[in-house]
Amino acid sequence: MSSRGIGDVVEVRNLSEQAYDRIRHDILYGELFPNEKLQIDAISERYGIGAVPVREALNRLSSEGLVDRKSHRGFFVATISMADLEELVKTRVWLETLALEQSMRNADEAWEDALVVSYHRLARTQRLLPTETGREISEEWEVRHKAFHLLLLDRCGSSWLLGFCSTLMDQAVRYRNLSMNTNPSKLRREGAAAEHQAILNAVLERNVELACQLLTEHYHITLEGLRKVIPSQSDSDMPQSRRAGGGSLR
Repeated sequence: MSSRGIGDVVEVRNLSEQAYDRIRHDILYGELFPNEKLQIDAISERYGIGAVPVREALNRLSSEGLVDRKSHRGFFVATISMADLEELVKTRVWLETLALEQSMRNADEAWEDALVVSYHRLARTQRLLPTETGREISEEWEVRHKAFHLLLLDRCGSSWLLGFCSTLMDQAVRYRNLSMNTNPSKLRREGAAAEHQAILNAVLERNVELACQLLTEHYHITLEGLRKVIPSQSDSDMPQSRRAGGGSLR
């Protein structure tokens, strides 16, 4: 292959990475709605990236479960439903309580100090959120929120387990941000802040049973709060944007 040919391949890969990052971001943050058709030409125009790297990105996102590839119909944003969310929360509880228990058994002072710093960064970001919530999403909050939850599990001793937990956390972001887009709740954000503080306190007190119980309750409270805005299995094929009154990508 000529140097020019190699350069073309590298450029396509770089553009594919850009397309992947941007599409993934917009799915996770609720800008692209569940079951929304992702037409190659429209996506290319939206991001100013060619059709070939866009197709590569969509195929990659399909393998991660964020995009559905339907035979003879093309690509769609993956659907969501309460049944899927319930399964997601159940699996997160199984894996994260196991990881948290092991992490606490391997605790040391450096880990605890890092947790305190991570929590205070998250809490400070929450205080900086707008007083009146709207469709705005605090991406900084999401980054610090995930960092805090992952750090809780960091000493579990298994990179595989941490990887699975990280993937499930990303899936949960979709539900949380769709909820904030359609039914913003300052009260829930404040409640979550108190729950994070309680989990941190239990961890610092080395109370494994209480920490796992509080983490489980934290996820179940969020689950119950989403029942009003997440579709049932029966209507999960309808684009979320229609139910929420938003636009869709055509």
